[in-house]
Order: sequence, then C-alpha cells, then structure tokens
Amino acid sequence: MAKLPILEFPDERLRTIATPVETVDDEVRRLVDDMLETMYDASGIGLAATQVDVHRRVIVIDVSDGQSRPLVLINPQFTPLGEEREPMQEGCLSIPEYYAEVPRALRVHLEALDRDGQPYEMEAEGLLAHCIQHEYDHLEGVLFVDYLSALKRDRVMKKMHKRHRQMQPA
Repeated sequence: MAKLPILEFPDERLRTIATPVETVDDEVRRLVDDMLETMYDASGIGLAATQVDVHRRVIVIDVSDGQSRPLVLINPQFTPLGEEREPMQEGCLSIPEYYAEVPRALRVHLEALDRDGQPYEMEAEGLLAHCIQHEYDHLEGVLFVDYLSALKRDRVMKKMHKRHRQMQPA
C-alpha cells in the first residue's frame, strides 16, 4: 500500500468527471487499498479517487469509531429517500481547515460494487448519507464549496492560495 498525494482546491483536476470502472481487477483493488491508507493517514472519513488524481468512479468511506468499518463504493449510484434535507458541517481533505454547513438528503439508497466487484445495495442516513453524497459529488467534479455563496467561495479560494504560497519552499 502507498499513501497518495491529495489534490487541493482550486486545482482544476478536481473538476474532472470520473469514468466508470469497467473491471474490478488487482489494479483497482490496489487503488482502493492506497486510498484507504491515504484517507486514514489524513484523518478523513471519505475519499474519492478524483481527489488523488485518478479519475475513475471509486470512493472509500469509514465513518465508524476507530476506523474499523471501511466501505468501498465502485461505480456508485444513489437515490435520495424522501424530500427531507439536513444541513451538516462538512469539511474536505481537498480543502483543508475549512468547514461549512451543506444541506443534503437525510437518507439515501446506495447501489455500488465492493472491493471484489460484487454488487450491493444499502440504505444510509445521517453522517454516512452525507458522506456518500459529498464523495459522489467529487466523482462529478463538484466540491462542497460550490454549494456556498460566491463571496464565501472566493474567501476559501483566497485562503487556499495563501496556504499554497506559504507551503512553497523559500
């Protein structure tokens, strides 16, 4: 396994729409393992392949206490269950140190392939439902800051530009 570099906003590669995985093979399983290692190392609860500059429809999530229940979503599709939406504070490994309330469907029905390419379905609610929707957005080239006002989004962009300048070697 290997830790992968995470792209940071406003990197345009984060806007790339991911392509479906045709076959779940050793390469895809290695990507899943590397993404899990990367997510855990960064203290995240979700990571989309787009965030590590691999533009395939792969997501890893673990909202459990103690990082003990990883969930793999290959070629995920979800359907909101009901009209009820709930705002929840979101952060993103691609937008470090910034959080904002984003309203999303409270419950979703998910269909995906697991790490071995086996199809599964599940219903999710609360934090897991939010995380599925947030990570799915990444596969579509959408970031949570896109749900914010233009003013707030501009502030985040300025903050990220400043962060990148500070991280450059002198």
